Amino acid sequence: MLADTMGTKAVRSPSWKRIGSMREAGLIAIILALCVAMSFASPHFLTLGNFRAMLMSFSVEGIVVVGMTILLIVGGIDLAVGSVVCFAMVLSGSLFLAGLDPWSASLIGILASALIGCVMGFFVTVVGLNHFITSLAGMVIVRGLCLIITKGTPLSLFTLPPAFKAVGQGSFHGIPYVIIIFFAVVMLFDFLLRRATALRKVFYTGSNEKAALYSGIRTNHVKFWVTVLCSTLAGFAGVIYMSRFGAATPTFGVGMELNIIAAAVIGGASLNGGSGTILGAILGIALLSVVTSSLVLLNVSVYWQDMIKGCILLGAVSIDHFLHKRKAS
Repeated sequence: MLADTMGTKAVRSPSWKRIGSMREAGLIAIILALCVAMSFASPHFLTLGNFRAMLMSFSVEGIVVVGMTILLIVGGIDLAVGSVVCFAMVLSGSLFLAGLDPWSASLIGILASALIGCVMGFFVTVVGLNHFITSLAGMVIVRGLCLIITKGTPLSLFTLPPAFKAVGQGSFHGIPYVIIIFFAVVMLFDFLLRRATALRKVFYTGSNEKAALYSGIRTNHVKFWVTVLCSTLAGFAGVIYMSRFGAATPTFGVGMELNIIAAAVIGGASLNGGSGTILGAILGIALLSVVTSSLVLLNVSVYWQDMIKGCILLGAVSIDHFLHKRKAS
């Protein structure tokens, strides 16, 4: 019944009106305006090299943003994604240095990341803790595991075979494999989130968990598997980072969760659950990437950059709060 009602509303709403009201349209306008302004401010902005660098910089983070967006839609949040990315890197790197081939080591790293998601999902759905506290504890514990595995020393993986390095450093007809993988993940989960019945339950659970439960949706199962998905994608991103940089540092990914959450919220994912799109989240991280590139080209001190990003996040959360309040009234 709930799905039928939503489908009816979508049919009755004129397509031009839906496009005009999309948050994505506003983000595209802001990104284009920034690009135009920066084209006058710096001659180096509108260059193929700069755009390639921006795409490379947010492509791997974009994979993590996909999982975070789906988790935010269901009403959760994961503060441990940066630590999980690092954990996948150092575990896979350590196994490779111990003699395992990099493909098997990477698979184990991704599966171990999924296991972390299972543990956090257990504490959320069975024990009854909320996502914030659970993932906060997970962030500290997993970061500690990274330090234990590496003994605080970065791992140099220069002996990785060329075939594995090609995943993070190679290209196909001039297009880096990293960007191809990123777009493949985005298109897959954007399609599933819009079309697959299983992932549509994410919206129903996030919008009104009690109503979803009464309509027969096993909401705890939905929250559990979305938590696992978020950690798995973070682990996958960690393996790509390892391939790209040929190293694994135990402090990698510190503060990454700020960018990830900011991108998803800027893109329209509500902290109250029930709304958000993959496209919006990707536009959100693209906006942050454009801002970062602009600050660098304008020689803005690195000490100011985090503060500016924090202000952007605060603004996005404020907008989300007022929009949610307006819908509720």
